[in-house]
Amino acid sequence: MRAMWTGAISFGLINIPVRLFSAVESSSLDLDMLDSRDHSNIRFKRVNEKTGKEVPYENIVKGYLIEDQYVVLEKEDFEAADAVKTKTIEIMNFVKETEIDSIYYEQPYYLEPQKSGQKAYSLLRDALEASGKVGVTTFVLRNKEALAILKPYKNVIMLNRLRFEEEIRSTKDLDIPSSAKINPKEKAMATKLIDQLTEKFNIEMYKNTYTEKLLKTIKDKAKGKNTKKVHRMKVVHTKSDDLMDMLKASLHGKKKAS
Repeated sequence: MRAMWTGAISFGLINIPVRLFSAVESSSLDLDMLDSRDHSNIRFKRVNEKTGKEVPYENIVKGYLIEDQYVVLEKEDFEAADAVKTKTIEIMNFVKETEIDSIYYEQPYYLEPQKSGQKAYSLLRDALEASGKVGVTTFVLRNKEALAILKPYKNVIMLNRLRFEEEIRSTKDLDIPSSAKINPKEKAMATKLIDQLTEKFNIEMYKNTYTEKLLKTIKDKAKGKNTKKVHRMKVVHTKSDDLMDMLKASLHGKKKAS
């Protein structure tokens, strides 16, 4: 694996040199976009909007538009904005992980210690494990400030990037029903169904079966087999006055399956 970022975890007066790696990879199929007429690949080019000519990557710079003029930024400008955060994952405080709503979680990464920081890395990892808390930090990744937590995961310190509060959209414009029309008996029945369907979470139970089925379809087409014609599914809406009957039938069905 190739490191995405190198720097140090700052923990009090302790600095732990680390490298950052992505903790996830895509499980979807790598599909190419083709011209339907001759199946040629569609290519994307970086084109100068004035000349229409392709621009080599090494000639591309980043700029910010102010009053109809661009201010061009150099690599040094990004570091000058906050040199510490470009190279340091500074732990600001510690919190209980249960206090962080899942909507804020964005992307997990692994942190690997460099040789000079292995003992301090192990100390922080084991102390986090013993405390049951996570460290809250900010740092700069790819010219963007990131909010994140540090937590032990197996034998690794994992950095999980979080969204900032201003990145979460408000729900005020959504047409959400109130709880006033819910029949207490229906609520009790729904709660009972939830209890019957409750199991201990095991990630190994859940597989990406769609990708597997799609790959089978692709291989069948490659062999000249006819793929099945599927009729478009229609969404059936449950009427309000059917709720109690549907809940009872669901509970009964679960009992029979058990």
